[in-house]
Amino acid sequence: MPSRTLRTNARSALRADSLIRTALLAQLATGGGEVWLVSAWISDVDLVDNGDGSFDYLLGEDPPERCRLSDVLLLLARAGTRVRVVTRPDAANEAFVQRLLARVDAACDLRVVEDRDVHEKCLVGPEWIFQGSMNFTRNGLARNKEQITYSVDQRSAAQALVEFQHEWGQV
Repeated sequence: MPSRTLRTNARSALRADSLIRTALLAQLATGGGEVWLVSAWISDVDLVDNGDGSFDYLLGEDPPERCRLSDVLLLLARAGTRVRVVTRPDAANEAFVQRLLARVDAACDLRVVEDRDVHEKCLVGPEWIFQGSMNFTRNGLARNKEQITYSVDQRSAAQALVEFQHEWGQV
């Protein structure tokens, strides 16, 4: 069960966004399953730089030059992955939530749950999990002193998925 813990800050070259990008693009390539993003604060961070076309084969018929977090979550949902986002009903999250929900259609299995008490920070897929102190914001990914652990562990991921489904329902 490989895992890695990163401690990031503005002066460090260590950033979690490359690991997150890799996990989500791998999930996009395989399709199916379930992905939950749970974070008190979320912003629509740039996640994939496709300026050189490296990810054209994953990003669809008219691939963008860059993908934000909401773009990748929508691509996952359209590829057959159940996507659930849990965040606080806060003005800081509103732009992300509105951008995401405005583009949901019948081909997407994507839901957003707002919970004023959520403080947990986690991104989980069928066989992997990110957990730690990092919110999914620009500051969380690039500036703040954060700790995040990434594990390739089907058992831990499954446990988190069951707990999230129990806490926030089978929405």
